[in-house]
Amino acid sequence: MNTRSKTNEPTLPAGGWGSVKEVSTILLKQHVPVEGGALLLKQNKPDGFMCTSCAWAKPAHPHPAEFCESGAKATAWEITSKRVDPGFFARHTLRALESWHDHELEDAGRLTVPMRWDSALDRYVEIGWEQAFAEIGAKLKALDPKKVVFYSSGRASLETSYMYGLLARMYGNNNLPDSSNMCHESTSVGLQASLGVPVGTVQLDDFDKTDCILFFGQNVGVNSPRMLHQLQDVRKRGVPIVTFNPLRERGLVSFVNPQSPAEMLTGHETAISTQYHQLKAGGDGAAIMGICKAVIATDDAALASGGTRVLDAAFLAEHTHGFDTFAAKARATSWDEIEQESGLPRVQIEEAAREYMRAKACMIVYGMGITQHRNGVENVQMLVNLLLLRGNIGKPGAGICPVRGHSNVQGQRTVGISEKPELVPLDKLKEQYGFEPPRDKGMNTIEACEAIRDGTVEALVSLGGNLVRAVPDHGQMEQPWRDIPLTVHIATKLNRSHLVHGRDAYLLPCLGRIEIDRQRGGEQAVSMEDSTACMHGSRGRAEPAADTLLSEPAIVAGIAKALLAPNPRLDWDAWVADYGRIRDAIAETYPEIFHDFNARMWTPGGFRKPLAAAKRVWNTDTKKANFTTPAGLKADPDMPSHPDALRLFTVRSDGQFNTTIYSLEDRFRGTERRDVLFMAREDMDARGLADGDIVTASTAVDDGVARRVEALRVIEFPVPAGCVAGYYPELNPLIPLWHYAKESKVPAAKSVDIVIVKRGTPTDPARMH
Repeated sequence: MNTRSKTNEPTLPAGGWGSVKEVSTILLKQHVPVEGGALLLKQNKPDGFMCTSCAWAKPAHPHPAEFCESGAKATAWEITSKRVDPGFFARHTLRALESWHDHELEDAGRLTVPMRWDSALDRYVEIGWEQAFAEIGAKLKALDPKKVVFYSSGRASLETSYMYGLLARMYGNNNLPDSSNMCHESTSVGLQASLGVPVGTVQLDDFDKTDCILFFGQNVGVNSPRMLHQLQDVRKRGVPIVTFNPLRERGLVSFVNPQSPAEMLTGHETAISTQYHQLKAGGDGAAIMGICKAVIATDDAALASGGTRVLDAAFLAEHTHGFDTFAAKARATSWDEIEQESGLPRVQIEEAAREYMRAKACMIVYGMGITQHRNGVENVQMLVNLLLLRGNIGKPGAGICPVRGHSNVQGQRTVGISEKPELVPLDKLKEQYGFEPPRDKGMNTIEACEAIRDGTVEALVSLGGNLVRAVPDHGQMEQPWRDIPLTVHIATKLNRSHLVHGRDAYLLPCLGRIEIDRQRGGEQAVSMEDSTACMHGSRGRAEPAADTLLSEPAIVAGIAKALLAPNPRLDWDAWVADYGRIRDAIAETYPEIFHDFNARMWTPGGFRKPLAAAKRVWNTDTKKANFTTPAGLKADPDMPSHPDALRLFTVRSDGQFNTTIYSLEDRFRGTERRDVLFMAREDMDARGLADGDIVTASTAVDDGVARRVEALRVIEFPVPAGCVAGYYPELNPLIPLWHYAKESKVPAAKSVDIVIVKRGTPTDPARMH
């Protein structure tokens, strides 16, 4: 492996030949160049399968190749010809596998048979499906349901998610944490309080009607590359895109469309951002306040001079609450404070404000750079404040657009995967299935981790995901994880969570979404919800990796039948035979959203969930859209200050989707390794560091816990001064479990104070240890 550090930021565009090469390479490495190429033409098509990667919207009239580099990697990863069968575990103990890199573990291939951990051999050994279900059911029956956690990642279908939530509640708890808790729970909490809906209001058509887009904390080139088609079209219309992000991400700088022969031949690039503001990590709230201050000041001046107003006064009067209090706060906030906390000069913020004020319809797109902060909920609400000033909610071309990660993470919440009982129609479930649902609040992801750390969780059932790797404070969590009495994982591939397992552990391999799902009632299809609240059908097209695999619905049903008493109102076997019956049940539970579900699921472009705020109906406590007035602008007011601290924010590479590492290379940042820290030259000079030096990073807080990551290589990079970037999940050990967004408990991974010490120096924690 090439270990050379590269000091210059790469200037290659997103897309182009680099993307084509990446897709070709992974298809070859997974030994599926022909099959994979054919399947990709069915990806995100009305008669095909929905991508297993991101949740970006699927158009009614798709491109000939409606997939991106990330989506192609996800498909190749799933249909690989490589296998992890009983022979694999006969050759490798779990202790030996723990030394493998995360990339190597998943790259080993698809799991093929159900397995149980043999403690004497330290290996997973094959077990029959019925025996596995019987044993799991018997063990769960012996436990306190309130101490059992049912986690889910965001890939499971609407059908599976509905069944899984019902299983947990019939068992006796609302302990249904999911990956939303790790990323966009700040969105769900913030938007609900401000607008009365927990999701965004923008749909694909709005990109054709907008005349300004503001981007905050979202790396489109890696996390949702198909959006680049909409952004390129927007830019070709001359619409400005104003970006706020600590790093100059290539997808937000320029794009060469791989589906355009002319662009591929000429190398013509579309410049995506017309303004690019590299603010400090965590400085978004201050920057947004600065824009609001500039807009309000301009309106004040117009009022004083008798000029045309900038604010939408009629909208503010009819549709909003709390404007006067917020406006007073904006006027009173000094530019010195705004500049200090945002890391941007006033002139840049006012330049962005002028672009916003010129627009008749503006939308805001954002990601986890907004949500994963101590003030993550407030950050979301500040974005809403900015939009409300000029009536940019509930009109064409305007609105708020949170970009979700996992392909159905938003949909899971829609059909009941939630630890919050008030978000689920429990009375309807009681009527429908004749049981008394639990009414007490369940554990979210952070609360589940706290309970695992404290030794009070008796079992963890995981529907997908790699939770032990995804959570913060990894160094403090690993041993408690091994002390859980029972862990059960439903998965397609081997990952770290299957190695750091409970005292009793089962590994249940499932079909992937891309694979043909044959049941007693014939070939089945599933459905999911995208980031714009549209529901889509999905039909597998590839032959299953093994004839021993069961579908996710079949596995959930198998556990349910072994665990729960028979229910005359619920036939699990009938549901597995015909997923249309599950959809009928979903429609009965949620008629406003899912009426005529089976008839509508193949609607080109999907059918949309009703969103009151998009029609300027506000289901809030005031029955209006609410302005939120922040107490202050500090990104992390609760973190004790340290004189030598740098502000760490974690990032993902172009060879990665969440915890899945497709390759170690990050061509957009010019490195072929992941054990790195990206630093500004002035911060390196202040610490006597040269490019390529090896350092130890420690969390800059004294709470009695030593958190550090050793042997990190410094790479000089254009990062804002005082900030440092590094890869998720490798740097998760530096994030304290208690360091989360205050109202949503989303881990605050985008702003963590750390101290960096060169290896071998007298103050190096690794040396002293």
